[in-house]
Amino acid sequence: MYMIDNATEADREELLALYKAQIGREFCPWTEGYPSDETIDWDLSRDALFVLRADGHIQAAVSIEVDEDVDALPFWDPALTPAGELARLAVDPGAQNRGLGRIMLKYGMEELKRRGFKAIHFLVNKHNVKALRCYAAVGFHTAGECFMYDQDFLCYEKEL
Repeated sequence: MYMIDNATEADREELLALYKAQIGREFCPWTEGYPSDETIDWDLSRDALFVLRADGHIQAAVSIEVDEDVDALPFWDPALTPAGELARLAVDPGAQNRGLGRIMLKYGMEELKRRGFKAIHFLVNKHNVKALRCYAAVGFHTAGECFMYDQDFLCYEKEL
């Protein structure tokens, strides 16, 4: 069984290990410098970092945020503002293909709704078939396409 709760300072090392485990995986733009201790500091300061634990260990994490660069893209439905984002969704490589990414995605959307957001925006590498399947199954639609952070993205939007 698993439980989802807010990350704490005590989770820092395990979170960094989870983030580092993503580096080099297909479609993952993360580097040794991102996400970092500073990223975790920022997320913790806003109560915006959530972890899924199973057997006492972090299996997945997600952050919620508002990204002005993403919000400035011209594709979004103006009736669905304010909109939030999910960021840094990570699942332990040894725990993948068990639906944990989808569970964290749904949890993050529920949290955004609790915080008063009307919609969610998400950038997805347009070649990341696994992620595209996950988001389509949750009901996202493609609002447009963009090139940011040295990648081609589909711009996904969903009303909360």
